[in-house]
Amino acid sequence: MQLPPLDGILYLVRGLKLVFRPGIRRYVIMPLAINVAVFALLIGAGAAWFNSFVDTLQPALPGWLDWLVWPLWIIFILAILLVLFFGFSLLANLVAAPFNGLLAEAVERQLRREDPLPETSLWQLLRETPAILYSQLLKMGYTVLWAIPLLILFLIPGINVIAPFLWLAFGAWMLALEYLDYPMGNHGLMFPQQRRLAREQRLLVLGFGAATTWMTMIPVINFLVMPVAVAGATALWVERFNSPTTGSD
Repeated sequence: MQLPPLDGILYLVRGLKLVFRPGIRRYVIMPLAINVAVFALLIGAGAAWFNSFVDTLQPALPGWLDWLVWPLWIIFILAILLVLFFGFSLLANLVAAPFNGLLAEAVERQLRREDPLPETSLWQLLRETPAILYSQLLKMGYTVLWAIPLLILFLIPGINVIAPFLWLAFGAWMLALEYLDYPMGNHGLMFPQQRRLAREQRLLVLGFGAATTWMTMIPVINFLVMPVAVAGATALWVERFNSPTTGSD
């Protein structure tokens, strides 16, 4: 039975509570630091490039077009939100993937008190890092393959009216898959298997992804989105998808 999107939204709220639990907080520090660093880097680089662009463009504009500078800044802010929504999330998650795997493991150990998972050693983490990064690259390829035709829809008259809604739905789906990858990957599930499981509860997953998208777009709070979404996705995985042996073959 398909669970409603509201249940998915509540799992993100659940993640916010989980990351402050004793025994989990220490696993939040590294993903949070990476999140802040990548965010600051992208904003700084984008603002510097845009300043240079305006400085180059402004002398070429007639005096009566000086008013265009402020609309350009508004366009830049909207564009940077779009870039942050996809580029920031994908890049930050790619860099933080091994640490997010540890966070998902710590959350799952707490949620399965009667059946704890063995704790991952540093050596095991290093050994598994190539597989983790490969799964992230598969996901990025999948994103690009779908993003290109969706972006083309914006250029087709008539159809472009619904293109923003399709784009937002796709973004929510991809963010949900991004964060479900960590608990599922800890059980050896690769990206194609993860997609297949997510489709079984499509509305639930979309609800979780939509809430994560909304949190990503809120200044300052979006610094927390990575660890909170990892924790929420882990709870979703444990309670809605997983048996302890899933993916062990």
